[in-house]
Amino acid sequence: MFNVVTGTGADAGAPLVSHPGLAKVAFTGSTATGRRVALAAAQNLRPATMELGGKSALIVFDDADLDKAVEWAMFGCFWTNGQICSATSRLLVQEKVAEAFLAKLKRRAEQIPLGAADGSPLCPGSRLGPVANRDQYTKVKAYIESARSEGARVLTGGGRPSGAPSDGRGFFVAPTVLVGVNPTMRVWREEIFGPVLCAATFATEEEAVSAANASNFGLGGAVVSRDAQRCARVARQLEAGIVWVNCSQPCFYQAPWGGIKDSGHGRELGPWGLDNFLSVKQVTEYVSDKPWGWYLDVAPADGGAEGAGERPPSPSKL
Repeated sequence: MFNVVTGTGADAGAPLVSHPGLAKVAFTGSTATGRRVALAAAQNLRPATMELGGKSALIVFDDADLDKAVEWAMFGCFWTNGQICSATSRLLVQEKVAEAFLAKLKRRAEQIPLGAADGSPLCPGSRLGPVANRDQYTKVKAYIESARSEGARVLTGGGRPSGAPSDGRGFFVAPTVLVGVNPTMRVWREEIFGPVLCAATFATEEEAVSAANASNFGLGGAVVSRDAQRCARVARQLEAGIVWVNCSQPCFYQAPWGGIKDSGHGRELGPWGLDNFLSVKQVTEYVSDKPWGWYLDVAPADGGAEGAGERPPSPSKL
């Protein structure tokens, strides 16, 4: 049986996750809401799996194929208009190739074809639609303005794309790349949930890993390099539940999905996802024809009542 209950968080979600008849909670959403859901479930000692927010990093090394790296950087952040928790929205590019990489990224981002607000294509092969609603649109634009005020520069985007409907339909945000971003800025630390890619540079592998891990989130991460050993080494060090090598965002139902730190706990998909819904039961059957005997052949202590001064039998009597 499968039931669907619709409603707002206050009217439907909160009563549901706090109900004592619930056996298990699996939540996907923001970190802030996830904390409230987990606390509500904990009041009834119910297990809860949390798949929460992210601010994943994509690391591009100077030996990477830049054209392929640009493609994955765009897909990793602009797919679904950036409205995906695993988006690799923090871009780390090695200094030696940063200028060439960002030039390619700017040119390609400005060529992404738009889709219409009603789902029909504005142009063939549309790949970018509007964000979900007015509130999300306002939030994304506020983050971009926050970055500007903190000293970041808009390499491309930052407003409504030129190809969007002229009558104002659709909450379109142009694919936006911010450069000159540093770790203290809100856009680098917080999940935006829109088509906004924040770029920074690094000099060494150690610096790149440190910058990628310097986040409260730990959902995803990606590394792009022709050096297989480097990719394996960086993948091991990234503090994330999901790591992509020479790609970003491919998802397979056979593979575990979930994060660490503020990105939650537990896993979805594959056998790991099923494990979250199972409870292990121990069943012990006594098959010996000998009595357990813990109360047999025990002499009373000091002539007291039978059973007084009992002691466990020796192993040979079990």
